[in-house]
Amino acid sequence: MFRTQSVATGKGYRLSITGLLLLSLAALVITIWMMADFLREQAIVEELTRQLPRDSTAVAKDLASELRWQFRLSILVVLNLIATGLALILLSRAYRSSQESLRDIKALAGHILSSMDQTVITTDRNSIVTSINRHGMDLLGAKLDCIGKHVNELSSDLDLDQFISDWQTEKSSSVTRDFHVGKAGRTVRATCQSLNDFGGKEIGKVLQLRDVTERVLMEERMRRMERYMGLGSLAAGLHHEIRNPLAALSLHVQLLEEQLEESADSEDVQPMLAVIKSEMTRIGEVLERFRDFASMDNLKLEQVNLVQLIQRQVDLAIPQANQQGIAVQFALPESPLPNLTADLLRLEQTLLNLFLNAMQAMPHGGRLSVSVTQSSDALRVEISDTGSGIPEDLRDQVFDAYFTTKSDGTGLGLALCDKIVRQHNGSLDFFSSKDGTTFVMTLPIQQVSLPSD
Repeated sequence: MFRTQSVATGKGYRLSITGLLLLSLAALVITIWMMADFLREQAIVEELTRQLPRDSTAVAKDLASELRWQFRLSILVVLNLIATGLALILLSRAYRSSQESLRDIKALAGHILSSMDQTVITTDRNSIVTSINRHGMDLLGAKLDCIGKHVNELSSDLDLDQFISDWQTEKSSSVTRDFHVGKAGRTVRATCQSLNDFGGKEIGKVLQLRDVTERVLMEERMRRMERYMGLGSLAAGLHHEIRNPLAALSLHVQLLEEQLEESADSEDVQPMLAVIKSEMTRIGEVLERFRDFASMDNLKLEQVNLVQLIQRQVDLAIPQANQQGIAVQFALPESPLPNLTADLLRLEQTLLNLFLNAMQAMPHGGRLSVSVTQSSDALRVEISDTGSGIPEDLRDQVFDAYFTTKSDGTGLGLALCDKIVRQHNGSLDFFSSKDGTTFVMTLPIQQVSLPSD
């Protein structure tokens, strides 16, 4: 179905042709009636001619001749009216045939547009909707009465009128804009072009909307993969180059402590040595986390019950959540889920990290919601918070190593979570708005092979 404005011009044409046919028929009936009168008059004239004297028959014969000519002219009028009626009938049939062809063409165009996997909307020059296909009505949740309304009334999430105004400055198909629709964070990409008549005059606009959520997520994953390339070898080199001097430094600090114990100045030096030792310990911990992040070790695969695993992490998070005034909700699946072939410890680490991040996003309380569902070949875990969301300008950097907005954070938490999920051939994505953030972890049920990284 392709919704358009209704046009009633065809009805007017049909009424006009029907009226002409009725007039022709009425004229034909009147003409035949007049011919019948002519025939009666001719019969009367002939009867009078036979009764008149011979010297008076000339005028009667002229009258009879004139009546015969009038009868012949009436025959021509009848033939003309019959030809006109036939012409109108042929014209009506031709009009009906053209209307049927036009309806077939419109139906075909409508079927084609309705079968497209993108939204097609046409507007007039004042941005009033003149047509919309079925995909557009489903995507935007528009109703049947949307035809004839302003384009911005189709959806509160899409400022299409502003997009059309911006497009007017360049009028190029390369001008696009991405909109985020709904709580699920679907990404809709809009393009625009002119709608012209046969004479090339602009009569409106054609808007095309496509759901590019999966494409955007794939592009983001590719960018992440590019950022991770070479990180493993770099981590190994840094770990080797820093760890060895750090170990030597730690040894010499220990020897220095032993020598200073016999010195009278040891009381002044010991606090400084304690600071040095503390900082070396911290550097060592950072190196270990960096190594864990860039590690190429194989997973220790085993059968994992994901629901039980999540429940354990929820139980661990509840005490801290209660202290912050956070309500934790875990929506259990309605039917049993299959086990995963996964690394139990790494999935525990991922889930706990996501829980902690969600609670840190709600310092003044809120709600932490966890759910797990099954698709055809994967399990999907959603972890949602009711915080203030991730700022738009920071969303592309969330999974970057060493990116953090916390004063005491290392910036490796989410990057490590993403790496662990990718090692399981899964994906970790998120949707964020001013009402909160939802992280979505998708894990395949069947572990086919391990990724190299």
